[in-house]
Amino acid sequence: MIEKFFILILFVSFSGHSVISKKDYHYEYYANGTIKAEGWKVAGGKVDFWHFYHTNGKVSHEGHFKNNKKNGYWYFYSEESKLLKEGHFINDKAEKWWIIYDIAAGITRKYQYKNNKKEGYCLLYKKNKLFKAELYIDNKKTGEWTDVFSFKRDNPNASL
Repeated sequence: MIEKFFILILFVSFSGHSVISKKDYHYEYYANGTIKAEGWKVAGGKVDFWHFYHTNGKVSHEGHFKNNKKNGYWYFYSEESKLLKEGHFINDKAEKWWIIYDIAAGITRKYQYKNNKKEGYCLLYKKNKLFKAELYIDNKKTGEWTDVFSFKRDNPNASL
């Protein structure tokens, strides 16, 4: 009898509150009525995949959220829908490799990030060919190679 009463009290106490938060698709708009962002929310926080838009209606950036923070791979675009950069976020901070593009010239740089700071190699490209490499520690340049041969010689385990 006491067990049934306890279960009834638990049911009544949770009936007014959602134990499991509902996941809803959410839209945000600019003042002119064009879409600004869309994606999933749980308990008011962004989760899963989101799209953000320029005022002209084209995608500006898109990627995943976890607990209202950027997590996973993200893409950033110009107002003409050209890819500008792409890379990883962990808890709202740039991590791992990021690729930077020039609209006309293709890949211009690849950076390694850790905790939102350059940490590791920066590879610079002209016409999609590696021409220079730099080494960063704690967001400060500590090394530089002006040709691919010397970079590969000094860094045989570096992945390009």
